[in-house]
Amino acid sequence: MQTADGARRDIVSVNLGQRTYDIHIGENLLQEAGRYIAPLLSRPFAAIVTDENVARHHLKALEASLTAAGIVSVAIILPAGEKTKGFTALADLCEQLLAAGVERQDKVIAFGGGVIGDLTGFAAAILRRGVEFIQVPTTLLAQVDSSVGGKTGINSAHGKNHIGAFLQPVMVLADTSLLETLPRRELAAGYAEVAKYGLLGDLSFFEWLEANSQILLRGDAQARAYAIHQSCSAKAAIVAQDETEQGMRALLNLGHTFGHALEKATGYSSRLLHGEGVAIGMVQAFRFSEHLNHCKAGTADRVARHLKAAGLPTHMNDIEGPLPPVSDLVNIMKQDKKAQSGKLTFILARAIGDAFIARSVPESAVADFLKEDLKSK
Repeated sequence: MQTADGARRDIVSVNLGQRTYDIHIGENLLQEAGRYIAPLLSRPFAAIVTDENVARHHLKALEASLTAAGIVSVAIILPAGEKTKGFTALADLCEQLLAAGVERQDKVIAFGGGVIGDLTGFAAAILRRGVEFIQVPTTLLAQVDSSVGGKTGINSAHGKNHIGAFLQPVMVLADTSLLETLPRRELAAGYAEVAKYGLLGDLSFFEWLEANSQILLRGDAQARAYAIHQSCSAKAAIVAQDETEQGMRALLNLGHTFGHALEKATGYSSRLLHGEGVAIGMVQAFRFSEHLNHCKAGTADRVARHLKAAGLPTHMNDIEGPLPPVSDLVNIMKQDKKAQSGKLTFILARAIGDAFIARSVPESAVADFLKEDLKSK
């Protein structure tokens, strides 16, 4: 729908019984955040958790909106970047939330990208044995993926997101206008998660992306809103059926087994953003599927061409600097959360739009594939 000023608005619901919540998608939503948030509060108070970059661009607007709705807020500003997503920052955040007077009935607002959403959600899950939180995602990646579904957590020395909890937000407020301040590299990284939904289960959406990705990345509001709606709808449908990833929700990890290993191998640094790791990982998943004769030759090349056109890396050799030996990468993958009984699990594909869960994949097959893949470019 459109508002009186022509702004586009949409709602996607995540249906989880009494814990059902709405994802509000649209332009200029931040200016009305107070109106959306006020009915959810037990008292007119909320704590905002954000990072330095988001605070510089958008914190005043959120605070003003809350004030206009009669809500007193306190802001906690953390360093930006993946290195914030660890035990030290978690402990510090919990102490700051307690010092701010956050009570069990209060709401905490996660105002940022995936790092802030994951960290804040985990802090909320453990603070006073559980407080509720609201997601206000500011990146494309967070708006289409990490803010939805209730996965929260931090990284460990053993890998990505290995310590955390499931805690669904009570609302997601995705203001598409906030994407205008995103650096191009961050926008492209988020686009990888958009493409993922087409690649894992919706060929027609992927074909739409092939035709419209460039205008989406250049800032076309209608294209962005449609892509975010489709992505959130796809994820909401899967989460509603398998909230805690006992089965089909694992499909949402297409590209992530490879990608998370590469993120750890690069030290969760600016060498490789999460979405970039996912992009490389998705191409590897399709190449590995071809290698195992699950899908026809040329499919991975199509995926790679599309992601490369969006400005994303598509091969391990696109990563600057050295990578560890293949054996080390495989060992990192053995710590993947999808592993069962010490056996590797991958999300592979029969075709674009037809992903499946492959369990008990032999380590030797993965190692042989990675060695070949490193030589292929």
